[in-house]
Amino acid sequence: MDCIFCAIARGEMGTKLVYQDDEVVAFEDLHPQAPTHILVIPRRHYASLQDVPAAEIGIVARLAAAAQELARERRIWPSGYRLVVNAGPEGGQTVSHLHMHLLGGRQMVWPPG
Repeated sequence: MDCIFCAIARGEMGTKLVYQDDEVVAFEDLHPQAPTHILVIPRRHYASLQDVPAAEIGIVARLAAAAQELARERRIWPSGYRLVVNAGPEGGQTVSHLHMHLLGGRQMVWPPG
């Protein structure tokens, strides 16, 4: 498998992790869209949200819990933040590995784009 996020999760890319546990890792986005822009990913490979089996959907809650902790640490809560999961090409997903964007530190607008 040639997945950049899997390599990051395995520690093969030298990427500085801002969060890690047995199932989840998080790191700063290379092209931040906000003062805080962190990618939160599962260590296990799922190509997208649609590829997470129902029996394993709890991983999405684990990603959200890690994002929640990071939002507190980065002090973007309680002012607010956004969590984004893109699924598929038309959904804006550019890396085929489930990931959640934690964005904060500025006013978010709606619709997003």
